[in-house]
Amino acid sequence: MNARVPVNDLPDISPLMAPRSVALVGATDHPTSFGGRVFQQMTRFGFAGKIYPVNPRLKEIYGHTCYPGVRDLPEPPDHVGIVVSSERVFDVLEDCSAIGVRYATVFSGGFAESGTDEGRARQKRLIEFGKAKGIRFMGPNCNGIINFIDRFAMTSTAAIRDASAKSGDIGVVSHSGGLGQINVMWRTMEHGLGISYEASCGNEADIDTMDFARFMLHSESTNVVMLAIEGIKNGDKFRRLAEEAAELEKPLVILKIGATEAGSRAAASHTGAIAGDNDIIKAVCKQYGLIQVHECNELYETAVFLRHRKWPKGRGLAAVAPTGGNIVNLADAGAIFDLQWNPFAPQTQEALAKLMPGYGKVGNPTDLTSAATGDQEFYRKALTTIAADPGVDVMIPIVPFPTRKNMDQTVEIMNQCGKQTAMLWVGGCMDDKDYKARDLIGQGMVVYRDATPCTRAIRAAYDFGQFVRARKSGALTPERPANVRYAEAAERFRNLGAKITEREAKELLACYGLPVTQEALAETSTQAVALAGKIGGKVVLKIDSPDIAHKTEAGGVRIGVEGAEAVTEAFDAIVKSAKAYAPQAKINGVLVQEMARPGVEMMLGVVMDPVFGPIVAAGLGGIHVEVLKDIAYRAAPVTPRQANEMLDELRGVKLLAGVRGMSARDRNAVADAIVRLSWFAHDFRHEIAELDINPLMVYENGAGGRVLDALIVRAANAR
Repeated sequence: MNARVPVNDLPDISPLMAPRSVALVGATDHPTSFGGRVFQQMTRFGFAGKIYPVNPRLKEIYGHTCYPGVRDLPEPPDHVGIVVSSERVFDVLEDCSAIGVRYATVFSGGFAESGTDEGRARQKRLIEFGKAKGIRFMGPNCNGIINFIDRFAMTSTAAIRDASAKSGDIGVVSHSGGLGQINVMWRTMEHGLGISYEASCGNEADIDTMDFARFMLHSESTNVVMLAIEGIKNGDKFRRLAEEAAELEKPLVILKIGATEAGSRAAASHTGAIAGDNDIIKAVCKQYGLIQVHECNELYETAVFLRHRKWPKGRGLAAVAPTGGNIVNLADAGAIFDLQWNPFAPQTQEALAKLMPGYGKVGNPTDLTSAATGDQEFYRKALTTIAADPGVDVMIPIVPFPTRKNMDQTVEIMNQCGKQTAMLWVGGCMDDKDYKARDLIGQGMVVYRDATPCTRAIRAAYDFGQFVRARKSGALTPERPANVRYAEAAERFRNLGAKITEREAKELLACYGLPVTQEALAETSTQAVALAGKIGGKVVLKIDSPDIAHKTEAGGVRIGVEGAEAVTEAFDAIVKSAKAYAPQAKINGVLVQEMARPGVEMMLGVVMDPVFGPIVAAGLGGIHVEVLKDIAYRAAPVTPRQANEMLDELRGVKLLAGVRGMSARDRNAVADAIVRLSWFAHDFRHEIAELDINPLMVYENGAGGRVLDALIVRAANAR
């Protein structure tokens, strides 16, 4: 076994993944039964360790002595597979505990996946049993593991049949056995790539997808781990896994399937109403350097490029082809992923002019026309000349229908050109119809049949390299901003009730340096007139009540009020309307607030995700947040770099740059507000359920912004 797993608080599952001895309870000699299929794989895949079938009705299976029970085994195996009814699982585990077995795979169903109270209770009992007895287990309701490196297979899948399945450097983790082992693993092998390990972990009641992925990451045999999962249970483990992947420079490529129920959220704030589980997972994957794809084929197509663990330093592409149509198609595909076709440098143009007289200025990507057909030396010189250009990070030769000899020569040129390469082989082999792209991929070449998978993978490699470099530079390490008054905010929280008013929410946010409006509470109309005079100019009056979350609906807001008579009239009207709207509401008074001048309205918010904790949201404010849903998310706390990435993801970000004569807005102030809000959410994650700032009015560069309205929904167990 060559897997190296560091010791810390995460489990070492080496005995499960690469055992020296293994037993299967429920093994049979019947080739169509589940236990029979699993035992066939165990004996035919080339495992060199000891194999013990357990079945009281048989004496021998395929030449292996069969034992009546686990307690009858000649030694405690490293790993025991269990193929029995759900009720009998506990008897088998009791026997395992009695002889010192510490790792098991529970294939049996009838647990939480059944959706019944009985099944959920049975799974809860299984978890408690494992903890009490010190047994770590895979499953239940799973399809086991395949270790191609050590030739150990404990699974029923037909995707592998014997020891002829070659090992490789790609790890696969999936909740589903069928999807993980066929749609992902088998098709990855069909594509020409080899697998190091595969785990189909089912209900993951104990050892989960993160544990399996981590084992694979730390194996010297694995360069990329592909995950096809339905959800993530533990956000902290997910973060640590992502950190280790970046540290090792081994990418995690994730396909999130299905929609998970992430817990009920109060709909009192805009943020809580619009935040979706998949939106959050997408954002967190980007934040922690995971590469997310949307189809099974995208997993292994991306891995073709990533497995070499070479990260382009730029987004510059160059391509050469003897046909113009493929050039245009590839150019479009590169643009989709914001890759660049940089003009060639003067020295490159000069060299190409000597090589291709009469062509004039050569563009990128480059159509070599029919001149390249059959003239391999001309093709070699053109490709190497272009690859040497300083603006080229990845070279893409487009190959239509070569001879086998010409293909071998192209491969040699790619290996010697000095840049990362990805071949786009759009046709076949002229003199060897059995020679396929998978043959080249199996030899370690980066080969694609279509332009989009090619450019998608290149962009993924560039993004991962950028993430790794940023992480090493410290740009992704959150630092608490200056002038944060945590102690004051904590004291305010201690003195607040279960429902927090806008005024109280702003006082809390002000402790973290968020730019709130000038305002004060008036309990009488006389106080309101005095406060309005002190603020000066037009003011805004709002009802202050912990029982009225949406003040406008209650008729509790007046805007642009000026003068003593108008303030008095507005005060009385607001109180009257609020009492009519909510007769039982506690009314503290009326908030008298400065009338902020117009600007670009942004929305900032926080939603407490049950997996990842506080999630910060940013988008256009006002009614646009509900209509356009142009929102970016990140897990708190965030760095200034990540805050700016959030803004760049917004379709409406151009409003901050200035449109139709409007001056540019103070983007730095918005990013700073996001960072400060993220730390507030991080520090008080046990106090708040949701938070909504809408709008944050953003002014011209250098003028900052103002929090005009804020809503904090307190956590139910906060008091």
